[in-house]
Amino acid sequence: MKHRIVVLGAGYAGAFAAGNLARRLSPADVEVTVVNADPVFVQRMRLHQFAAGRDIAFRPLTEVFAGSGVRLRVARVTAVDPERATVSVTEGDGGDDEIAYDTLLYALGSSAARNGVPGVAEHAYDVAGRASARRLRERLAGLGASGTVLVVGEGLTGIETATEIAERRPDLSVALAARGELGAWLSPKARRHVRRAFDRLGIAVHEHTTVEAVEPTRAIAAGGTALPAEVTVWTAGFAVHPLAAASGLAVAETGQILVDRTMRSVSHPDVYAAGDAVHAIGEHGQPLPMSCASAGVTNMQATAAIIARLTGREVPTVDLKYFGNHISLGKWDAVFQMVDGEARARSWSLRGRATSRLKAGVLLGAGWGVAHPTFGMPKRRRRVVTVPERAGVRGAA
Repeated sequence: MKHRIVVLGAGYAGAFAAGNLARRLSPADVEVTVVNADPVFVQRMRLHQFAAGRDIAFRPLTEVFAGSGVRLRVARVTAVDPERATVSVTEGDGGDDEIAYDTLLYALGSSAARNGVPGVAEHAYDVAGRASARRLRERLAGLGASGTVLVVGEGLTGIETATEIAERRPDLSVALAARGELGAWLSPKARRHVRRAFDRLGIAVHEHTTVEAVEPTRAIAAGGTALPAEVTVWTAGFAVHPLAAASGLAVAETGQILVDRTMRSVSHPDVYAAGDAVHAIGEHGQPLPMSCASAGVTNMQATAAIIARLTGREVPTVDLKYFGNHISLGKWDAVFQMVDGEARARSWSLRGRATSRLKAGVLLGAGWGVAHPTFGMPKRRRRVVTVPERAGVRGAA
C-alpha cells in the first residue's frame, strides 16, 4: 500500500509543501492529496490590492498541480480525528466524506480575528480571504466620492490596506485607527517614511485609539468617540480556526498546533503543521509571527522532516529565522524593515520606489513557485523505506 500524505490547505505553506512532497518522493510509494475549500490558489499577500480594485489573477489549483501527481480535493475540512487518522470534509455539493491518512500536514492558515468586538461580524470587512476581499472590493466600487473608509489596525495588513485604498481611490476619505503609535515597531527612518506616505495619500491617523464597536456607518472608540466609516475594514490581527483544538491536538493559547523543532505535533507524531496554524519557535526564542515568510520556513522544515523520516534519513534542520517586514505603501512605494536576532527592528531599512519593485518581485516569485511545483523535478525520486520502525511514521510502505 502507498503511504498516504494528506495536506490540509493550499495557501503558501500547503501548496509549496504538497508540490515538494510530490516532487521528491516516489509516486510508487507515496500518494499526496491536498484538501482546500477554494478551487484556486490565493496569493494572500495581494488580497488588499484585489480589494482596492486591482486586477489580480487567481490560478486554478488544477493547473497549479497539473503533472505533479498531487491529488486535489476541493472541499471544506469539518473535523480531524488524529486517533483514527481521518479527516472529515464537506464538498461543494453538500456531500460529506472521510479521508484517511498516514501522515497529515495541517496548513489551514488563519482568518481575521474579530476579538469579540460587537458589530465586527455584521458590519466590518476584511482582506483575510478571497471571498471577504471580493466583498470589500464590491463595496468600495459602489462607494461614491467623499465616502468614508476606516481601517482598524496598525499592523502590516492595516498599513498596506489603507495606503492601497487611498492610492486607488483618492476621492475617498480614508483613515486608520491605531491602538498605539503608527509604525511604533519600525526603526525611526522607516517610521518617518510611513508617516510621509500617509500624509502624501491624505490618510488620517487616529493614534492610541481602540475601537470597541462597529456600526453600519461608524466605529465607536473607547470613551465613546465616534469615527465616521461607511466602510470599516478590520485588520486587527489574525486567528486560527478552532478545528485543531477541537480535534484533540495539543495547541497553544492561540489555538496554533504545538510542535517540536521539526514541525511535528508534540501530541500526535503522524501530524505536522506549517504556516499560520503552527506555534513554531524561531531562532530568536519567540514564536514566529503569522506571515508568508513564516509559512515558507515552517513548510520547508515540515516537508524536509516528512521526507527524511519516510526515507530513513536524518532529519535536516531549516533555520527558523525571521528577517524582517516588507510593507507596501501603494503600488510605487514600500518599506523593508530588517530585524535582529531578537526580532527587534534594526536601525536601517530599505525605502521608496526601488523597495516597491523588490516587493513586487517577491510576490511574483512566490506565485511562480507555487504555480510550478514540478520545477527542478529530480530524475530519480526518493523511495520510502520498507521498515515502518525505521521511517518512524506509521504506514510507511
